[in-house]
Amino acid sequence: MTEVKRDKIRENVRKNYKEIALSPIQSGSCCAPSCCEPEQLQSISIEEVSKKMGYTVEELSNIPNGANMGLGCGNPQAIADLKEGETVLDLGSGGGFDCFLAAPKVGVNGKVIGVDMTPEMITKARTNAEKPQFKHVEFRLGEIEHLPVADSTVDVIISNCVINLSPNKEQVFKETYRVLKKGGRLAISDIVLTAELPVEMKENMKLYSGCIAGASPIQEIEMYLKEVGFNNIQITPKDESKEFIREWAPGTNAEEYIVSAIIEARK
Repeated sequence: MTEVKRDKIRENVRKNYKEIALSPIQSGSCCAPSCCEPEQLQSISIEEVSKKMGYTVEELSNIPNGANMGLGCGNPQAIADLKEGETVLDLGSGGGFDCFLAAPKVGVNGKVIGVDMTPEMITKARTNAEKPQFKHVEFRLGEIEHLPVADSTVDVIISNCVINLSPNKEQVFKETYRVLKKGGRLAISDIVLTAELPVEMKENMKLYSGCIAGASPIQEIEMYLKEVGFNNIQITPKDESKEFIREWAPGTNAEEYIVSAIIEARK
């Protein structure tokens, strides 16, 4: 893939998430809600979607209003095993949902950094963070292929349905390896391919922004992780995710080609 094509994909994804960040609609059912029909969006509660993805009622009740936009495909918090004093990096942090959930787990002696390439999302997240309990949470504008984070400074990297959006996933994993401390870990929820996508779906930019067309096979993700140096690699598909994936792009049978998976690895 040429760099020009990669830039075109990034620009389309950025435009899509800008619209989401600025949208007054607070309900959705897919990684990128614009891949669904408007009338369907308005009928589905974000809280209900988040529960399907594995978030608890307690988690959903302890975040700032507007931080949860129903954009994920799982719950990386469930596998991150965050500890007091750790530094956490969230790739594609959006409105800050997972960052705000991580904040009390690492405590004021820890740090949470969210990175997102959409200025409107960063503004939304920073607004959400204007509360005393989130003084150790910060948001940085940047691409996940070129993280604005120093070498060997992060204990845990989390991400929720974002790496599939990158047109250069190998570079993303190189960057995650660079910024992690020795012994640092990945705790990622993302979309993976289980069958070859039809050509018309692969080339559909709307489905790329909707976390479908950009998904990679498990074997490819494993290869990237091994090549950059990770070990203890585990990729666990979550078949139950097909229930909410079915709602992402009605009529495409997306659930026959993709599934949400938990991706874990150590440096």
